[in-house]
Amino acid sequence: MRSSNPVFSRRGFSRDNGYAGFNAAPQAGAPAAGANPYAQGTAANPYATNPYAQQDAQLGTPQAPPSPGVMTIDDVVTRTAMSLGTVVLTAALSWALLPVDEANLGKSYGIAIGAALVAFVFAMIQSFKRKASPALILAYAAFEGVFLGVISSAVSTYISPGTVIQAVIGTMCVFAGVLIAYKMRWIRVTRRFYGFVMAAAMGFVLLLVVNLLFSVFGGGDGLGFRSGGLGILFGVVGIILGACFLALDFKQVEDGIAYGAPREESWLAAFGLTLTLVWIYLEMLRLLSILNGND
Repeated sequence: MRSSNPVFSRRGFSRDNGYAGFNAAPQAGAPAAGANPYAQGTAANPYATNPYAQQDAQLGTPQAPPSPGVMTIDDVVTRTAMSLGTVVLTAALSWALLPVDEANLGKSYGIAIGAALVAFVFAMIQSFKRKASPALILAYAAFEGVFLGVISSAVSTYISPGTVIQAVIGTMCVFAGVLIAYKMRWIRVTRRFYGFVMAAAMGFVLLLVVNLLFSVFGGGDGLGFRSGGLGILFGVVGIILGACFLALDFKQVEDGIAYGAPREESWLAAFGLTLTLVWIYLEMLRLLSILNGND
């Protein structure tokens, strides 16, 4: 069974066989049955076999047309655009409708925290479901956007008006840079890479939790991860981890297409990409807030 937690395990990795793409890279022909996580037989995956294979063998066609119901890159792009578009739309609405002036700051923060908790619940429900639920994914994106809109508005109001734009541009640059590096094979997603990223992510989140506990019970900035040199270092590490998760997401998409994943898997790919980009944006916003706040 493949892991269903996109935050730590990332869909596409299996608990028994590791990452689908690590077992055997797809070659010019069809992958070996044992290496293809979607070749479970027609009952589990009616698209495991290519209905055009026999015709192509007779005509000598080098590549078969994609089977109906199989995930394509267009599916992933479309679903990701829908998910990210929902985040951006609700973020813009919350920015406009939930002011962060002194009279409304507490109310807006309360709504933002509530939205973040609801988004977390939706994300966890989807993470442990066997199949993608577009409604859950879009609901997560909507509530996450409310949280991001209020936080971004507060940063723009109280720290620097240009910080949010810088964070958006920085997130786009990280995405483009990792995509180019992955396509050029400068980044190779292997079992060792996966294990390192997972271990680093768990350590990072553990430090966040400890810092939160220290700040709640001890007051102030906790362990100092939100300001000064340590905060800057922590922010850079968070962005690097987000970039590593992007590489895992790209590997998931690449292998899903190569092995003929069902079309609904494109929603899971969009979900993972949205989670990762939100992570990178928040870390970028926090890092730039520290840098701009020190000016």
